[in-house]
Amino acid sequence: MARYRDPVCRLCRREGTKLFLKGQRCLTDKCAIEKRNFAPGQHGKSRRPKVVGYGLQLREKQKVRRLYGILENQFRGYFERAAAGKDVTGEALLQMLERRLDNVIYRLGLSTSRAGARQLVRHGHILVGGRKVSIPSFQVMPGQEIVVRESSRKLAAIERALDLAGNRSVPGWLEFDRAAMKGRVLSLPKREDVNFPIQEQIIVELYSK
Repeated sequence: MARYRDPVCRLCRREGTKLFLKGQRCLTDKCAIEKRNFAPGQHGKSRRPKVVGYGLQLREKQKVRRLYGILENQFRGYFERAAAGKDVTGEALLQMLERRLDNVIYRLGLSTSRAGARQLVRHGHILVGGRKVSIPSFQVMPGQEIVVRESSRKLAAIERALDLAGNRSVPGWLEFDRAAMKGRVLSLPKREDVNFPIQEQIIVELYSK
């Protein structure tokens, strides 16, 4: 499966904001945004063009795509499905992104980053409704239980993530039982549950041209 393999801190610098792609490191002074808050490349520090119109729309789309760790074709597929539905396109798009299994694992606090959550899913450490699911893009539904496999509960990555999970809260559409290593999807996520500044409407405008 295709995925981005280059340094991820360049992505944050290109978008000019923290995308929390390296988990806890992004909250320290070692974060690239804290040390070099300018675009990567030879002329990144000297050239700061004003972004308007199409450039603004493109940057917003790239920011969201990189935040959730999705490549272009898959992201456009989410948009087309959202546009084909009856709900508000931008909100439906964000809802599908939030319902990805790797994002849910991250939001439950079982990983310090979405990339780490994706790895947990791909390696078969997660059960959904009692069955192993190894597809990070799997769309969770209300009522489903997400459980860490019994043999995986002592993984150092999960234990470290849980120790650091106090830094962020579980959204209202999810619940998590730390003792049982079990989460549940209570409802579909709402627009206000997205805890990151996103202007989804200009992404809709970009794809609607």
